[in-house]
Amino acid sequence: MQNKTLADISRTKTIATVGPACDTVETLKELIFRGVDVFRLNMAHGSREAHERAISRIREAESQLESSVGILVDLAGPKIRLGQLAEDPMVVTNGESLTFVRDPSSAIGNELSCSYDALIDEVQPGHVIVLADGIVRLEVTEKSIDRVKCLVVDGGSVRSRQGVNLPSTHLSVPALGPKDRENAVWSATQPIDFVSLSFVRNAAEIQELKGLLKEQGSQVSVIAKIEKSEALENLDEIVCACDGVMVARGDLGVEIEIYKTPIAQKRIIKTCLRHRRPVIVATQMLESMHTSKQPTRAEVSDVANAILDGADACMLSGETAIGQYPAEAVTMMQQIMLETEQLLRGQSSRISGQSPDHSLDVSEAVMLGAAQIATRLNACMVVISSSTGETALIKSKQRDFIPTVCVTNQRDVARSMCLFWGVIPICIDEAHQPERFRAFVNEWAKVVAKAGMDEPLVMVTDNQWMPDVHDNILVGRVS
Repeated sequence: MQNKTLADISRTKTIATVGPACDTVETLKELIFRGVDVFRLNMAHGSREAHERAISRIREAESQLESSVGILVDLAGPKIRLGQLAEDPMVVTNGESLTFVRDPSSAIGNELSCSYDALIDEVQPGHVIVLADGIVRLEVTEKSIDRVKCLVVDGGSVRSRQGVNLPSTHLSVPALGPKDRENAVWSATQPIDFVSLSFVRNAAEIQELKGLLKEQGSQVSVIAKIEKSEALENLDEIVCACDGVMVARGDLGVEIEIYKTPIAQKRIIKTCLRHRRPVIVATQMLESMHTSKQPTRAEVSDVANAILDGADACMLSGETAIGQYPAEAVTMMQQIMLETEQLLRGQSSRISGQSPDHSLDVSEAVMLGAAQIATRLNACMVVISSSTGETALIKSKQRDFIPTVCVTNQRDVARSMCLFWGVIPICIDEAHQPERFRAFVNEWAKVVAKAGMDEPLVMVTDNQWMPDVHDNILVGRVS
């Protein structure tokens, strides 16, 4: 946060994917300073050694900036791909017939093979098969023991090893396959904060990953990627089982009709808000900034609408991993967030004052009371002292615009809060030493919040300050 003030910090969080375009400590430091809160490692690309080097560099950049930055390991999931085509690329036209064959070595002419051995067993006549990220669509017309005949509904060009989606078919392949299990076990040994599971279909798959991580002694948060129609059918149970959600619009826009994705996004975000789970919107947010210093107007509107929908974070993928302008993409994301949040600011009093659809527990009641006190006093900020971050999550989901920081002496807790909307995480050793904590808060208020002398601030502390009390609200003044 060096040389930054609250006016420079968006409430909505930014996730950036690490790749060749940002693989040095200096580049990572620049991205953090420009607004990155979490770095994503895409396990579908790169070696484990390369990911370990990236983790080390991120932690070095974090240390040099004296900030808190999260790391998300994104498991690839069961990606189904075409085999080698007889003609590469192959251009297919509407009305043409293509045939999937079981034996890859026998694929000739208009025959296709697939990395998923059970495709021929599990698809049925009438099912849809989608190739090349939704460009080409096929309809299954006939099926035999070793062959599946398809009619080309939407033609186009396909290449060897491009993705295959089976939106009509209930697949037997597990979301957590052997390779993902290996990467999950490896993740448990690394200083990372989040693991995301691709192609989630039900809560049991989330519990399986949590159990595997727990066996390895890891308590990192598990993020469910929503990109299957089955996940939408089981949305509430998945959201309740996970620690956060990613709206993975790439495969989701192929698994369901693409024109249904905006409404699906709104529904997912609304469900996460109701269940108090952080939610990330991902895929092609500023796609044109791979090669351009400016995004399209449609992309700017897309990011703004995700923020207005209630997203906690927006994610950059290739823009920062392989794009020509990673720093500019992060800056643009921040500018869109700050500008869009001005509209939310006018709605904040209404949002924070809404009655919950459930009975308040003690922490929720305390945080609601703290926000109301801060509003009445026109306090410069709310400061939370927490050993778990749970009260910070509650404050985040209240969606008010009172500047909020959460101070902890647990580095992993600070990093986990990097996905909490509107909460600035700070890790200091003195978080639970009242006099030193108060001195730190006072200085931070003057330097970063630009608070003047005697301005009120509201502090919420947990029971480590007063063991016999659940939570405390303290009102102080900047001195």
